[in-house]
Amino acid sequence: MKIVGLMSGTSYDGVDVVAAEFSVDGDTLWMRPLGHRELPYDEELRAEIGRVLPPAATTIEAVCRLDNRLGEVFAEAAAVGLELAGGRADAVVSPGQTVFHWVADGTARGTLQLGAVARVAARVGVPVLSDLRSADIAAGGQGAPLVPAFDALLLDPADGAGPRAALNLGGIANLTVVAPGAPVLGYDVGPANALLDAAARRFLDRPCDVDGARAAAGRVHPGLLAELLAEPYYAAPPPKSTGKELFHAGYLDHRLTALGEPVPVDDLLATLTELTARVVAAECDRHGVTEVVIAGGGVRNPTLLGRLAALGAGRWRLRGTDELGVPAQAKEAYAFALLGWLSWHGLPGAIGSVTGATRPAVLGSWTPAGPAHRATPATPPRRLRIRA
Repeated sequence: MKIVGLMSGTSYDGVDVVAAEFSVDGDTLWMRPLGHRELPYDEELRAEIGRVLPPAATTIEAVCRLDNRLGEVFAEAAAVGLELAGGRADAVVSPGQTVFHWVADGTARGTLQLGAVARVAARVGVPVLSDLRSADIAAGGQGAPLVPAFDALLLDPADGAGPRAALNLGGIANLTVVAPGAPVLGYDVGPANALLDAAARRFLDRPCDVDGARAAAGRVHPGLLAELLAEPYYAAPPPKSTGKELFHAGYLDHRLTALGEPVPVDDLLATLTELTARVVAAECDRHGVTEVVIAGGGVRNPTLLGRLAALGAGRWRLRGTDELGVPAQAKEAYAFALLGWLSWHGLPGAIGSVTGATRPAVLGSWTPAGPAHRATPATPPRRLRIRA
């Protein structure tokens, strides 16, 4: 079965497109990556997305316009995915662009992703899976993170390794912990690139601190770091999820105001980099992991990776998902392709011990296109292997 997976994360800098072929051998699910493309958003679209994100005020008209514009972008991305798949795919997974994830008192109440999925289905002519988070929220879960389903199969504890973690450094850093004889854990740790990118846009007029160069030139400001580490979210127990509803430019402005003194831009970026590294390292240490398998846009930041490696020295080592056959920049898109395979076969895609859901939920809503399909019954796979 060939599935195209799309992913546009909290950094909203573009859409990752992948195609993968899945086959089953006993209790092993094999995934053969067929290709990956990164399709960047233009500045106008990025600005349009930013205008509807909290804490900004918006209108239903603006949301409707953005929903349909994103649908056109995702439709073109899905068409690229079909090319990667050799011109034919059985399904597309288009999770959309998250614009609001409603969490109140630690409980997820709702979530909203935009991307006019009917436009995607009309463009590619195959069934499209979307709205992947709502079913888990309806079952009492956080609706996020969903990538741990992929991580848990890929880092199969039956391999005999000790506790291992999968770390994704997108706009938000999320962690999956897989250990023999223990339930899978997974949650949003805190900001990865969200605050760094907000600072780069505000003070450098750039989308990001390329290669972490400005952060490397600065020094960590102890007072600001202490102010940032006092964020209550870090101390809250999982299951938990977050996003730019919390970690946005206004949040950073508030912390800088509370500090009451100016901070040079390079020192600000160095401090935000240290914040991410400290928060992630603390969680890895808390779970006693021996290895951290890393992916996401943050792998392009050598300053951040250097701090993570230094903080984990002697306790856990870093390695990229590329070593396991999954391109680090495309892991989330491949994970959503896997979730599409699970939903196609009527299998749950969220893990209750991760999201806190009271029952397993088959994720997403199908928008039909092309001939009707009938899913082949499948037993839940126990591991995922990557076929070269």
